[in-house]
Amino acid sequence: MTPGARTEPPIAPGVDGSDLARAVREGLGGRGPKSLPSRLLYDALGSALFEAITRLPEYGLTRADERLLQAHAAEIAGFARPPIAVAELGSGSGRKARPILQSLARRQSEVAYRPIDLSEAALAQSRVELGGIQSVRVEPILASYGEGLTRGVEELEPGERLLVLFLGGTIGNFDRPEAVRFLADIRARLRPGDGLVLGTDLMKPVPTLLAAYDDALGVTAAFNKNLLVRLNRELSSDFDLARFDHAARWNPTERRIEMHLVSRGAQTVALGALGLVVDFEDGETIWTESSYRYENDEVPAMAARAGFDCLGQWVDEEWPFAETLLTPR
Repeated sequence: MTPGARTEPPIAPGVDGSDLARAVREGLGGRGPKSLPSRLLYDALGSALFEAITRLPEYGLTRADERLLQAHAAEIAGFARPPIAVAELGSGSGRKARPILQSLARRQSEVAYRPIDLSEAALAQSRVELGGIQSVRVEPILASYGEGLTRGVEELEPGERLLVLFLGGTIGNFDRPEAVRFLADIRARLRPGDGLVLGTDLMKPVPTLLAAYDDALGVTAAFNKNLLVRLNRELSSDFDLARFDHAARWNPTERRIEMHLVSRGAQTVALGALGLVVDFEDGETIWTESSYRYENDEVPAMAARAGFDCLGQWVDEEWPFAETLLTPR
């Protein structure tokens, strides 16, 4: 459940007012199935709710991610000779980067860590989370993935290598062809000798997947419905939250989890700031997120198509999840 969606370009733009309006017009104002890109879920409250989701018992992805990074941080940090700087795409609070930064700090006198995120609150939290690590310099970048990575490359010192972190299974928010294009866009910004750590959630029993996106406490439902709160606030809309239900669905053909907001009865919603009126039929949905699942051997093959070689891969046994260390071919 991370920024990205099936309809986005490979490197997603930031969410400013014009982007929000454009995305809503395209997603709700057309003739096809209603959908909104999942990057819109991440306003300040949405980001906080997602942090809560990562701590739920049903959502084992984040804990698997962190277990692997803790266990293999030294191997990852040793992928190339120092000095190495780190840039993390969609960093959130940055807490998962801690073991890698600590390992790098033991190998070199100073480590530049550049978290890249669209949430100012998340970047502020990264300073709190990681600012106390000796020899680590936290330099947040408020930007989209592409813009932020470009800036991160431009800020490298002569002779400094770059290790990019793309953790938490975020790649799953792109369909498979888009994922390859996204990785190719990252590859185009890197140089031989740089590295990429790619987190990928793997296939597991469908009931386990569905529970991770529809938890008993209802945090994921609140996260999804908060998108309607945002549209009410920022676009003067009149969505009635009580008339929409959260739903998580498994698409076996595409091997993806889908999140939807389901209309309870026929209704009409006005989006005042856009001069747009949207009709919903009973049971009609707004598709808000897709999250694809992979087999572990798919990941190196996908990366190879994007121009990477695989240096190593580690898989968590408790919650099938892979960390793959890649380098530009």
